[in-house]
Amino acid sequence: PGFGGQSFIPLFDKIKAARQMIDATGRQIDLQVDGGVNPQTAKQCVEAGADLLVAGTAVFKDGPDKYAENIAALKG
Repeated sequence: PGFGGQSFIPLFDKIKAARQMIDATGRQIDLQVDGGVNPQTAKQCVEAGADLLVAGTAVFKDGPDKYAENIAALKG
């Protein structure tokens, strides 16, 4: 933990459980996932219940000319 470019640790069950706990409160609370988010894991995180994704390395890899393409890949 604590630096960019790390591998995603698959915690989809924990994301789902956190989403269920949040929803049970009846309050509007965003669930954010940070760490190893890339085009392959982003969709799974959202399907598990994440509202926000932090994807620094996935966005900024390959330089400014690729930012828009990288963001589009994250959106699916």
